[in-house]
Amino acid sequence: MKKIILPFFCAIVFSTPAMAQKTSTATIKSEAATSQITPKQVIDNYLTALGGKAKLESVKSAIIENVINAQGMDINSTTKKMGNKFKSVQTVMGQEMTQVFDGEKGYRSQMGNKSDIPAEQIAELKNSKTIDALGYDASKFQAVTVEKIDGKDYNVLSSEKGKFYFDAATGLLYKAGSPQGDAIMKSYMTVDGIKFPELIEAEGGGQKVSIRTTKVTLNSGVSDADFK
Repeated sequence: MKKIILPFFCAIVFSTPAMAQKTSTATIKSEAATSQITPKQVIDNYLTALGGKAKLESVKSAIIENVINAQGMDINSTTKKMGNKFKSVQTVMGQEMTQVFDGEKGYRSQMGNKSDIPAEQIAELKNSKTIDALGYDASKFQAVTVEKIDGKDYNVLSSEKGKFYFDAATGLLYKAGSPQGDAIMKSYMTVDGIKFPELIEAEGGGQKVSIRTTKVTLNSGVSDADFK
């Protein structure tokens, strides 16, 4: 179990918008319709809903503490982020699982085994941001469609790599894809005027995982030394 959870969880948490791939559409209840708004407007609305682009860009570092529930087990996780750098440490049954990216290269360490992050992922990781939402690039999407999930309208951005569902009423991201599966943002929390996903339910590779954020610390407690 331990060897499976880490890669899946990291894919959900650390995939930038550009890395997301095909998502399931099994819960969609109606055909998509073309929207009159542009991809840039959807992304701008999303950034505004989170707290505003200027406020998001003012975040230089973040510490995010989570409790992950998978296969009936709780896993404590702490992730430090600064620009495109991150370090995630997860603890379960006395074992630590670590993933580190220093802006140029990175590794994963689990149960005494250490391996480099694959080269094909490095380019995308270099483009990541402290606040993931700032990684969305409107030029990657050709148009906006409107789809319904459980009777609610969502503005959907699609590319050859994935689909992203934004609540048409609030502007917030509801559903996103990753190489291993789908992630649904069930609720958000507000920290220093910025919204962060509070509860994520993810599914992929035969696993169901819930990720609950318990604490977010901004612009404090992170330095380059953390990513060695």
